[in-house]
Amino acid sequence: MSHDVQSHSALGRIVNELEETAIAVILGLMTLITFINVVLRYGFNTGIIWGLEAVTFLFAWLVLFGMSYAVKVTAHLGVDAVINLFSSTTRRLLALFAAVICIAYAGLLLKGAWDYWAPFAGLDATSGRWFPTGFENSRDQAWYETVDIPMPDWLRFIEPIMNEGETYGKLPRFIPYFMLPFGMALLLLRFIQAGARIFKGASTSLIVSHEAEDDIEAIKHLNAGN
Repeated sequence: MSHDVQSHSALGRIVNELEETAIAVILGLMTLITFINVVLRYGFNTGIIWGLEAVTFLFAWLVLFGMSYAVKVTAHLGVDAVINLFSSTTRRLLALFAAVICIAYAGLLLKGAWDYWAPFAGLDATSGRWFPTGFENSRDQAWYETVDIPMPDWLRFIEPIMNEGETYGKLPRFIPYFMLPFGMALLLLRFIQAGARIFKGASTSLIVSHEAEDDIEAIKHLNAGN
């Protein structure tokens, strides 16, 4: 993790640990479920019915969680060959401009994610085509369930709240789908923080740079050896 994105506060360190642990747990669960399913299928001619659907949701969570984390640690790849032709002041202005665009884009994604998820949670989607101007009545879809993932007994307490007292046969969709608005909100937050770091001079870019330069140097060394 780069030094300019490290948080030295106790809260910052806790958040870092939670994010890294969540990503590791999601990846571990994906691997474990897939491994068990392969063993059961080829060794015992059976399998976990809900395994594929669970891994699909976990992979989506990993992507949505991981892309915001990559913004935080400046791990997204990019090409800065043209930007490096300019002065440091111009590069900073271009980086700020890029941050503003990313913030606007993340805001649009957050609106879309909320509008998609809200009906599954029995909530109202936002009005307005591009930016939220209020809330509008949405068709309640809180009774929608996943295809195969069973409903855990310890989550039965949500049934009187979300499903009008009716029992869920499978896990309701609003639970795995919640990662959509959460992930987009986290992405928006990370872009705002990245833009603030650039504005304060603590960072110079939104991307990892110099990969091409490293490759060129490696080729030079190989050619020199020949």
